[in-house]
Formats: sequence, C-alpha cells, structure tokens
Amino acid sequence: MIFDTHAHYDDKQFDSDRDELLHEMKEFEVGTIVNVGASLDGCRKAIELAEKYPFIYAAAGVHPDEVGDLNEDTFEELRGWCRRDKVVAVGEIGLDYYWDTQPRDLQKKWFIRQLELAGELGLPVNIHSRDAAEDTFQIMKEYGKGLSGIIHCFSGSKELALEYVKLGFYIGIGGVVTFKNGKKLKQVAEAVPLTKIVLETDCPYLAPEPYRGKRNHSGYIKYVAEEIARIKGITCEEVISRTEANAKEVYRLYRYNEQRV
Repeated sequence: MIFDTHAHYDDKQFDSDRDELLHEMKEFEVGTIVNVGASLDGCRKAIELAEKYPFIYAAAGVHPDEVGDLNEDTFEELRGWCRRDKVVAVGEIGLDYYWDTQPRDLQKKWFIRQLELAGELGLPVNIHSRDAAEDTFQIMKEYGKGLSGIIHCFSGSKELALEYVKLGFYIGIGGVVTFKNGKKLKQVAEAVPLTKIVLETDCPYLAPEPYRGKRNHSGYIKYVAEEIARIKGITCEEVISRTEANAKEVYRLYRYNEQRV
C-alpha cells in the first residue's frame, strides 16, 4: 500500500470535501498518511485528524515561517502535543530563506530547539529546507546527531542527498520528480538507494504530472512511484512496497503497532 509521509489535510483547500476524500483513500491504494503540522494551529488540527482516522498519524512541529508564534509557553504546549498518542515525529521544522518571513537567527534558534525536543522525546524529525541548504546541513550535522527522519521535499543536489543518507536520514520525494524541469530531483532519485527514499505529496501543493497546478492529494502518489520506477529501471510495485517499509521504519510504526496490539 502507498504511504504518504507528508500531507497537510488540515489545509483550507480541503474544507469542502476533506472527509469524503479521505474515505476514498483505500480506493487509491493509500494505506497510511502522516499529516504534518506546520503552525501551532496546524499541529492541533493534525492531531485531530490522526485521532479521527485510524490510517492517519500526525507530526507536530513549527515551520520556519511560523516560528514567530513560538515562545517558552507555546513551546511547552508543543512538547505536550509531541507526547500525544499517534504523534510520530517532530515536524515540519527547519529553515526557509526563500520567503524569509522570520529573521534567520530566530529560525535557527527554534530549529535547534525542536531538534533537541525530538532527541529528548526519542522521535524522528521531518525537515523543511528551502534556499538554505548549507545552513540546514550544518545544523543537522551538529544538532541532528543520533536523530533519524526525513529531509522533506528534497531540492538539493544528489551529492547533498547522499550526505544526508550517510547521516542516517531518508530523502522525501514528491511530485517535482515528474516535472520536465525536475532534472535535479530525477538525478537524486537515481543516486539515492531505494532503501533511503520515501514518498510524499506535501498536498495540497506540488501535484505531479499530469495534475501539475491542481490540488494535490495522496491518490496521486502513484505517478511519483511510476517515475522513480522508470528512473531506477524497476517495477512500480517494488517502489511502493519498499518505500512503505522505509516509512514505517523511519516513523517507527512497527514499534507503535506492537505496543498497541
């Protein structure tokens, strides 16, 4: 079954048909979704979705564009959410120098604090990095030691991807790999071992071809899997099976299921 490691079904774009769409996921052969918080409100909604749907899990974290809402009180609230049942990661966290909506020093401060929180709670991380490859990697090397997780919506070079793999992280690949101008990500998909790749949508954003520009959802991941299969010269079924196993491993769902039998 398909495992979408990074979705945002709390987004307003799903307000009109969220429940209907999520009830159709089995028809799309989607077995598991991790709904990722990006703001404090997004974390609350992600947890609500995870508690409502058995096949949805949540990640709780504050995106670099939203770190202005963090202070010691709200950080303690985040800590509490990360201890909640069905919260399987701290994320999405990181640096964003593209929008630069928050001062870079503030982004770095709360990125590091959230990495430390993940280490404290024994959770993996989901990392956002946009136009900040060097600073993100340096912080991950120093403060991400001993952590596991996913480099979400990877947009760097194949060389950088392999460096993250050496650190023990998985590379998140989504719809961009299907784009004609997605040459760099195609090279990453070719270079990174399948054992270190996970599939993601980042929905409602970044829909793959042939739905580029439209609202994305987990049912479209098959197009991502098909492109990775083409690049690697293997079957789509192999990509789906291996990436599902990878996702369950990084989010520790095998242990989660064992504890809740």
